[in-house]
Amino acid sequence: MAYKQMADYYDFLMRDAPYDKWHDYTEKMIRETGKSVDTIIDLGCGTGQITTKLAQSGYQMIGVDYSSDMLSFAEQRAGKEKLPIQWLQQDLLTLSGIENQDMAISYCDVLNYITEEDDLRKVFNNIAAALKPGGLFIFDVHSLYHVRHNLMNETFAEVYDDISYIWFCFEGERDGEMYHDLTFFASKGDKYSRFDELHHQRTYPIEFYERLLNENGFLVQHIAGDFSPGHQIEADAERFFITAVKRSE
Repeated sequence: MAYKQMADYYDFLMRDAPYDKWHDYTEKMIRETGKSVDTIIDLGCGTGQITTKLAQSGYQMIGVDYSSDMLSFAEQRAGKEKLPIQWLQQDLLTLSGIENQDMAISYCDVLNYITEEDDLRKVFNNIAAALKPGGLFIFDVHSLYHVRHNLMNETFAEVYDDISYIWFCFEGERDGEMYHDLTFFASKGDKYSRFDELHHQRTYPIEFYERLLNENGFLVQHIAGDFSPGHQIEADAERFFITAVKRSE
């Protein structure tokens, strides 16, 4: 999904997102797995919030996103902090030119935008190719519980001084599939302009992700819900975190 005009307002709309928790969870899983990690590739990095936080913690970062507009904001953020981050505009379906990384991350439901099984298989295979043997891969996805009970067929709206939006979330034809129909009204002086975006997502059962990861050279090490450090997942968890290791073959 390439964010268009929404990229201009993304950081404002996501200002309460738990970026510190994503950063801390990454470091916690590095410690728990006992891996030595220097290089990390952030897949679907958006405006680089998590990427820059990890760079500030001393990791060598590569940020990858499909949206050139989002990457422009990421470059500005890293420039202000004087952080030597490499930014790449690529589609995860055709990810290439990156190899021997210690770790890959993909947060904030990026992989929910990969809505076809064959496409997700390609993405996992591409990520495996970017990692060295024994490399870590951590990602999160919406839980089916969250999609079914909190998102599907719901309407959300917010009104701020400079931007307002109406968000209709409606279910698709397949289990775990949903469409986000977003209408924004952004101020320009004393006038408002309207723009629309349609986002398509799908989530699957945990067992599906485990199978696909195993088919593409990974061994699942840890599954958690909602940033929880434990292995027991609450039934109403909204987000799953999956940590996998690239097998040495």
